[in-house]
Amino acid sequence: MAQWLDPKAPMLARSLRKAGYATGHFGKWHMGGQRNVDYAPAITEYGFDQSLTNFEGMGPKLLPLTLKPGQDSKNPGRIWEHATRLGEGARWMQRSKITEGFVDAAIPFIQKAKQANKPFYINLWPDDVHGPFWPPVDKWGDGSKRRLFLSVLETMDQQLGKLFEHVRNDPDLADNTLILACSDNGPAQGAGVAGAFRGYKTHLFEGGIRSSLVAWAPKLMAQKALGTINKKSVFSAIDLVPTLLKITGTKVPKGVKFDGEPLQDILLGKSMASRKQDIFFRRPPDRDSFYGVNDLPDLAIRSGKWKLLCEYDGSDALLYDLAMDRGEQKNLAQNHPKIVKELTEKVTAWHKTMRPDNGPQMKYKN
Repeated sequence: MAQWLDPKAPMLARSLRKAGYATGHFGKWHMGGQRNVDYAPAITEYGFDQSLTNFEGMGPKLLPLTLKPGQDSKNPGRIWEHATRLGEGARWMQRSKITEGFVDAAIPFIQKAKQANKPFYINLWPDDVHGPFWPPVDKWGDGSKRRLFLSVLETMDQQLGKLFEHVRNDPDLADNTLILACSDNGPAQGAGVAGAFRGYKTHLFEGGIRSSLVAWAPKLMAQKALGTINKKSVFSAIDLVPTLLKITGTKVPKGVKFDGEPLQDILLGKSMASRKQDIFFRRPPDRDSFYGVNDLPDLAIRSGKWKLLCEYDGSDALLYDLAMDRGEQKNLAQNHPKIVKELTEKVTAWHKTMRPDNGPQMKYKN
C-alpha cells in the first residue's frame, strides 16, 4: 500500500498475542504516519497491546528536541514539530535521550507481563544512528560526522544497557529470553564503516545491504556457539518471522506463506546451514545516484554463493562470487554467461511481480 502497512497483513505480534504473549512496540515505526499522512492506523491495530513511537508512527510518541554546543538549552530545535497531530500522548525530549525513554517504557511492560505470568514480545527500535546525528552536547567532540555517529552509538549502547541488565539480572528472564540486535542497512558514508564490503546505505552492494545480527539467549542456544561468530550462514531479515514462530511454538496464520524460511537452528547456534531460497533486492526509486556514484544498479539477487546486480531491464549485469570475493571487486559476468542469464531472468521476473514504488519521487537528503 502507498501510505501504510495493510493492517490485515500477517504480523508477528498478532500471532504471538493470539498465542498468549504480551506484545509491545517501543521505537521507530515508519510503516504508516508521518509528514502529511495523519490518517494511518494506530500501531496497536497491528497486534500490539502497547506502543510508544517517534514522529514516524501513530499513537503515543516521544518527539525529538535538538541541541548544539553553545545553543540556549531553553530554546532547542524541534524535528517535525507538527507530528503532535499523529495521535494523543506526544512528549518532547532531547533527541539523545529518546532511546532511554523507550527503555523506560519497555521495562515496566516486561515487569507487568511477568507479574501476569505471561511471555512477552517487544520491538525496541531506536533510530539514534540514523542521520542527522544528535549526541549529548558534551559528546560532540570535533563535530565531524564520524565523531557524532560514534557518540550517538555510544550513548544508545549505554541506554540499551539498562534494559539488557534488567533481563540479565533476573534469573527467570535471563534463562528464557531471546534478545536480537540488528540493523536494516549498511552505514552512511563518513559515519559508519562496512569493513571489507563495498558500498554504503542506499547501495545494493554488500556494504549497503549486509548488516550484523546478534543473538543473545545463553540458556536457549547451543553452548558451543556462545560467544562465537557465524560467518557462513546466509540468513535474511525476512527469515526472522517464521524462525521466531518456530522457536516460540506459535502457529503460522492460516493461509499465509512467508517469503522467509524457518531457520531456528541457525539462529540458536545449532547449525551453520543457510536459507535455500534466493534473496531479491530492489533499490529505493529516488536513489539511482548517491554518494557520488551515478547510475547505481537497480536490482540484485543472492543465490548461493553468487550475487548478481543489474538494471531494471536486466542490462549492465555484474556477477560476483561472494565465497571468494566478498568485497565485490571482480566482475565475473563475462566468465559465466549461463549464470548471468539465469539470475537476470529470476530477478527481473521478481521485479515485475512487485507493485510499482508508490508516492512522489522526492529528492532524498541524508
